[in-house]
Amino acid sequence: MILGQTTRKNFTQNPKNDILSGLTVALALVPEAVAFAFVAGIDPLVGLYGAFMMGIVTALFGGRPGMISGATGAMAVVMVHLIQKGNEVGIGLETPIENLGLQWLFITLLLVGGIQILAGVFKLGKFVRLIPHPVMMGFVNGLAIVIFLSQLGLFPNAVPKDISIWSDTSEWFSALFSNATFWKMMGFIGLTMGIMYGLPKLTKKIPAALIAIIVVACITIFGGIEMSTVGSFIQEGGGQGLEGGLPTFQDQIFGLFNTLSGHWDLIFSTAFILAAVGLIESLMTLNLIDEMTETRGNGNRECIAQGGANMLNGLFGGMGGCAMIGQSIINVDSGGRGRLSGAVAAVALLCFVLFGAPLIEQIPIAALVGVMFMVVIGTFAWSSFRIIRKIPLSDAIVLIAVSAITVWKDLAIAVIAGVIISALVFAWKNATMIRARKRIQPDGTKTYEIWGPLFFGSIQNFNSKFDVKNDPQHIEIDFVESRVSDHSALEAIFNLVSKYEAEGKSIKLRHLSEDCKVLLYKGNPKFKEVIVEDIDDPRYHLAADPEKFTKPLSEYNI
Repeated sequence: MILGQTTRKNFTQNPKNDILSGLTVALALVPEAVAFAFVAGIDPLVGLYGAFMMGIVTALFGGRPGMISGATGAMAVVMVHLIQKGNEVGIGLETPIENLGLQWLFITLLLVGGIQILAGVFKLGKFVRLIPHPVMMGFVNGLAIVIFLSQLGLFPNAVPKDISIWSDTSEWFSALFSNATFWKMMGFIGLTMGIMYGLPKLTKKIPAALIAIIVVACITIFGGIEMSTVGSFIQEGGGQGLEGGLPTFQDQIFGLFNTLSGHWDLIFSTAFILAAVGLIESLMTLNLIDEMTETRGNGNRECIAQGGANMLNGLFGGMGGCAMIGQSIINVDSGGRGRLSGAVAAVALLCFVLFGAPLIEQIPIAALVGVMFMVVIGTFAWSSFRIIRKIPLSDAIVLIAVSAITVWKDLAIAVIAGVIISALVFAWKNATMIRARKRIQPDGTKTYEIWGPLFFGSIQNFNSKFDVKNDPQHIEIDFVESRVSDHSALEAIFNLVSKYEAEGKSIKLRHLSEDCKVLLYKGNPKFKEVIVEDIDDPRYHLAADPEKFTKPLSEYNI
């Protein structure tokens, strides 16, 4: 009964909100999917099919209700070299194969899906919880900048490229202010943003983004105003239009494995990068939506769903993808909370391709750019400017570095770099926390009371606390305020005991944890004589799977 209620709650709590927000997201997905297909150098329909398959699978089976997946720029840029190389090989074959790069992409997506499914099966999704907050803020800021920059490609040239603002400033400004097309687009972008800002103050029963798109589209269509539209954007990029059929099974890829001879390294390396980029962006977006909705998703389930969706893309001719932070925020801000919203977005997108192409192609690009600009404003962590001087310098460096690397390189490299920097800073700070309080007991035994974590980073400081040659005959080391964390720490203890015994001195170890004692006993049986067993020896307990504990700690009987 409870399981059924939870399932229904995840699917939809408010059908009206989920359906309307899903339709809004579907409209915003169109130019993104088309643009990213152009980036990868493939047909726009492949991008749209990819967005549909990613969206429907992750909406129904993913670990985060309300999160939107589709074709993304982060993955598209990784695909470019693979597709270009495949096309080059296809042209050079005895019997040339057109668009072989696209077929290689479909094969690669099968591997991407397999890697992501394995990540979910082995429960690697929970490691996203280890990502520090400065990395998360840097990720959000960097992605907001990337979304903003991606929209600039949809603008008409404000000024002819042969006019330089530095060499001919007056002519540059003259050309800028006389460009009616540019200012007309800016006007409608401003109108879209104004509606999205003002409408929620009057009513929140309907998504502001959807109303803004409809209003701007009606003005341009019925007013006969010439502007760049979805249709003209596709045609300018070399596409034929939105209209197409259902995705078809790509059985031909199984006969093309022979063309990969000598190129498997490219296939596997691209697959691993795509899988990593897709999972990192998806899990980071999941974390962000968790914070926005004050609920908790399942990272491992999302990994499996992303993998299944990418495999389906490989089999049915989509370009693959991952979670989309911009569209996910649009969905949540428009009231979409359940799986129904993502499913409606995916199905609506397919319906646009099958039945609604002539209508959707008339939607002005300005309306969709305005929506994305509002997403940028809502995504960027503006509080980072306020807190940048109040947080530790290392955290500020991480925040700025992740933002910059996200824009400069890609999301995966940025997050990995941020985590590495944060981990090194954390290790260094903890390495300096090791302390030893020394005292002489009445019987002449010298006791070292160790404070702080003992691990690879603090070994040198730990060893410097002891004076093996000048210490008395009997030594006791008490670890009651310390935790032995890794093999390096165990080796340091082993070496220290050996040094004291080599000097003919007696040494005892107290208050070691059970796991530490077991490892030392395995290393050398003599430790059974060195370690003192106490009833108050520390015991460390860890949750086997934190994702099973979704409620606040106060709700558990512990």
